[in-house]
This record gives sequence, C-alpha cells and structure tokens, in this order.
Amino acid sequence: GGMGGMGGMDHGDGMMSDDDMAALDAATGVEATRLFLEGMVGHHQGAVTMAQMVLDNGENPDVAALAQQIIDGQTAEITTMQDILATL
Repeated sequence: GGMGGMGGMDHGDGMMSDDDMAALDAATGVEATRLFLEGMVGHHQGAVTMAQMVLDNGENPDVAALAQQIIDGQTAEITTMQDILATL
C-alpha cells in the first residue's frame, strides 16, 4: 500500500529512507508539506500494522489497550493527512 506518489516512500515498515529524509530536508513550501505528509502517512501505516500484530498475537492487556489507542489515533491522523494531501 501507500498513496502512490514518491516511489521510495513505501518501505513496508513505515520508515523513510535516508534519501527521503534528505529530500524532505532540502524541500521548501508545498513540496516540503507534501513530502512530510507522505512520509508521515507511511510511518503511521507502519505503526497501525505493528499495533494490529500485537493485538492479534499479544497477551498483555495493557499493551493491547495501548495498541488499540495507536490504531484508533493513527488511523484518524492518516485520514486527516490524506485529506490535506488531496488539496495540494
């Protein structure tokens, strides 16, 4: 998954590569905004995936509650960021 766009943004684990980080650091204006949002969407998607794994396989109820909070919060933030990206 990702939103398309920058090919290097989708690393599976949600982490931006060094090249992606350098591009963000060098960018200005709308380009900086777009690169930030694309990178954060990927990062959040990775967090949601990890949280879902611990919900499926974990046994600690405190960790499960935290994982559910992460899923709920990050999913809402992904929607917000995708909505903003659609306006750029």
